Amino acid sequence: MLGHSWTRFVAQPAVSRRTLSQAAATTPSHVQRPYFVRRNTHGSLPVYTDIRNGGTRYLVQIRNVEGQAQVLANELKASLFGPDSPAAARLGVRVHERRHIIITGGRWKVDVMAWLASKGF
Repeated sequence: MLGHSWTRFVAQPAVSRRTLSQAAATTPSHVQRPYFVRRNTHGSLPVYTDIRNGGTRYLVQIRNVEGQAQVLANELKASLFGPDSPAAARLGVRVHERRHIIITGGRWKVDVMAWLASKGF
């Protein structure tokens, strides 16, 4: 009896052979932008925080942007917050080493991740 249930368990086929990283690596065909933000091997967006100066300076980083990172930085600055909001006045966006974007002025990691997800990344 024990051997029979074991063979039945082993003989069941896997539902999907695609891993999370393979599913995240597929690009949407309808999104044509001059930049691309590839997900990491765990399937997450490459958005990270960096706290400096004893917790008084909070940075959000988007790493490994492929293509024109300056265009992404300009779009992010223009559309992350409303034009008249206080957060938009504090928002600072710059490109670092042509592949990384550094966002200063607040704790906006969740907002940046939601913005990237809304763009199809």
